[in-house]
Amino acid sequence: MTPSQFEAAALALPAATKVVQWGGARVFKVGGRIFAIAGLGGAISLKVTDLAYEVLVETGQARPAPYLARAKWVAFDDLESLDDDEVAGWLATAHALVAARLTRAQRAALGL
Repeated sequence: MTPSQFEAAALALPAATKVVQWGGARVFKVGGRIFAIAGLGGAISLKVTDLAYEVLVETGQARPAPYLARAKWVAFDDLESLDDDEVAGWLATAHALVAARLTRAQRAALGL
């Protein structure tokens, strides 16, 4: 998956927004909360389920995301080497996990 495809897939999710912060990283949010980060050089970080975190880290497919590992975030160093369908699925899961933690009123206001 290319960086532009990643961005398009992230922004296609309901109520998703993008901001550029932290020295040029593209940060994808839902309801003001981050669900994915695309850094410079093709690296990405995503929120994942507890089980996915364990599997991805233990198998060496991903590494714990710096500063965010305690919240079950993983990092991939090379986006373009990953399977497009897997990345799209991880994005959808990350979005759903973060959106589920929004208040009922926030979800309603966003149409979620």
